[in-house]
Amino acid sequence: MKQPLSYIHPAAKIAPSVVIDPFVTIEKNVEIGEGTRIGSNVTIMEGARIGKNCTIFPGAVISAVPQDLKFRGEETYAIIGDNTVIRECVTVNRGTASKGKTVVGSNCLIMAYCHVAHDCVVGDNVIISNATQLAGEVVVDNFAVIGGGTLVHQFCHIGPHVMIQGGALINKDIPPYVKAAREPISYVGINSIGLRRRGFTNETICEIQDIYRYLYLSGLNFSDAIERIEAELPATKERDEIIMFVRNSKRGIIRGYV
Repeated sequence: MKQPLSYIHPAAKIAPSVVIDPFVTIEKNVEIGEGTRIGSNVTIMEGARIGKNCTIFPGAVISAVPQDLKFRGEETYAIIGDNTVIRECVTVNRGTASKGKTVVGSNCLIMAYCHVAHDCVVGDNVIISNATQLAGEVVVDNFAVIGGGTLVHQFCHIGPHVMIQGGALINKDIPPYVKAAREPISYVGINSIGLRRRGFTNETICEIQDIYRYLYLSGLNFSDAIERIEAELPATKERDEIIMFVRNSKRGIIRGYV
């Protein structure tokens, strides 16, 4: 359903059941899936791919060109998964030649005034609280929860099932399943409440705690701690995921609280 006071480029591909409120602008090369609602004064620019049953609140801007001086007008995309809620005045920029697309997954909640910069990849079931700013090429894995007003440095990687304190300044990678807080941002324990809510058993949670005792409480450097973990703890999906995250971290992982 389209309001007569909105503008939709004739080449845009809009599913018949999409609801479009007044004063919306939708440019060419845009696709929007069934059941999505676009609030008033939303601007959806070239390269947007928005899934099914999303809700985009007033004032949001999706797929604006990157705020990156290397961008040369190449065809890139901003992709929003199904069932995702984009609140008021959120901005999601499209990608650059670096990766070609910015991605926000399915079942996410991106709260008011957040910014998702070029080439970011946000997984599924992620919650990003008000006024959080993701710089370019940040990766946020599934089920992460980021507190309001957080600033994330470009190229940082936030692991799955992480809980981050509001107002954090993040310039290192945050490994899976942990809570991160304080200033400077530090490991402060594992996200046990979140893990229980998502069906992790007590046995698995205890195994994760044992891994992080080696990493943060043993007095070993991270490389030596990883060797000890591999030698002394049984192989599990979670153990191997944490090991691979630490080994593949380009910026280094956050330190423990001192």
